[in-house]
Amino acid sequence: MSWDTRLLKITALKKMTKNTKKIQIINGPNLNMLGKREPEIYGSLSLDQINSELVSLAKFLGLELDFFQSNHEGAIIDKIHDDFNANIDGIIINPGALTHTSIAIRDALLLLSCPIIEIHLSNIYKREAFRHKSLLADIVTGQVSGFGSYGYQMALNAMADMI
Repeated sequence: MSWDTRLLKITALKKMTKNTKKIQIINGPNLNMLGKREPEIYGSLSLDQINSELVSLAKFLGLELDFFQSNHEGAIIDKIHDDFNANIDGIIINPGALTHTSIAIRDALLLLSCPIIEIHLSNIYKREAFRHKSLLADIVTGQVSGFGSYGYQMALNAMADMI
C-alpha cells in the first residue's frame, strides 16, 4: 500500500471518528489586496482564491472554516473575542504588518486555549530587519513563513493533525 493510500485511509478514518471541527482563518491589513500588491513578494493569487483552495482542502480533512479579514486592529481583536466565546477549535492567523506591532492582538490571542498557527506568505526573517520580530511567535502553537499561498494549506493540514 502506498503512502498516499495510507494517508487517505487515515484521513477518512479521522472524518468518521470525530465531530467536525471549526477553524477560524483571520487575515489582517492589506491581505484583501493579494494578487495586486507586490505579487513578486506575496504571489499572484487573490485572498478569495486562497480561501477557495482552503475550502476544498477543509472538506477533504473534515473541517469547517470561517474566514475573516480586516484592515483594522480593533476588528481583528473583536473577532478573536468572538472566537473565544464560540469556543473555536483552532485559529490560523496572518496578522500582516500587525505581527510586528500589535500587543493588543497578542493579548487577545492569549485568551484562547485552542491551537493557533501564525502564517506569513513571505519569509519574514529574510526581509527588512523590522519584520524579523513577531510579537506572536512565542505564544502561537506554530509558525509557517515563506511558502507563499501554499503555507495556508500547510497550516490547515497541521491544524487538522493537532485537533
